[in-house]
Amino acid sequence: LPMLAIMLAQHTQAPTAICIYESGSIDGRPKDLPTSVADARCSYQAAVADGLTDVFGQLQSGKVDLAYLGGAEVDLYGNVNCTFMGGPTGKRLTGGGGNPDIHSLAKRSVLIMPQLNQKRRFVEKVSYITSPGWKIPHWPDKEWVPKQEVYGPAFFGGPAAVISDMGVYRFDENGEMYLDTFHPGFTAEECRENCSFDLNISRVKGETLTPTYEELDLLYKIIDPEGIIMK
Repeated sequence: LPMLAIMLAQHTQAPTAICIYESGSIDGRPKDLPTSVADARCSYQAAVADGLTDVFGQLQSGKVDLAYLGGAEVDLYGNVNCTFMGGPTGKRLTGGGGNPDIHSLAKRSVLIMPQLNQKRRFVEKVSYITSPGWKIPHWPDKEWVPKQEVYGPAFFGGPAAVISDMGVYRFDENGEMYLDTFHPGFTAEECRENCSFDLNISRVKGETLTPTYEELDLLYKIIDPEGIIMK
């Protein structure tokens, strides 16, 4: 799904955007939508086709402006859990992969999460912090503090937004999530009801803009003609 958004941006308002995949491709220009970051199509016409080490070196050098990520849970401060849910009798998940490095070192992150009828994914505190957001518990007293106080100034980036199937969420000056816009067909109150915490809806701007006919045409005919996402 993030690749769909990136390729649409390259076809419209961001033609010079350089896409970096964890698998080692930098500035690939696939003709149509890859099925994963390891798909060989990611390296089509790429400036670099190397490996994981080179890509994460770009992150550590502060050269990644925007990252797209997902997860099993996200909390009020943008912390992401991809590791473990449910307490002592819970479930082990697939793990973070590159999520912690990317979420911590990219200048901005956008999280893409399902939400409708899945309020357990939007929680006040995640079961396990795989990737730190704006605030984390500081040991041993577990007081929630800005993550830079724990990890240092190198970890200056953080989540800029969360996009769900119900709305777009951003973070205020205290690092707390609030509703920015709700998608057509939903209301601000429904977005709040599908969170496991008291979501701030006082700053909502209204409905999310719908895609244009040009954007839909690109998505269906050029970017994803196989219908991997655009079924």
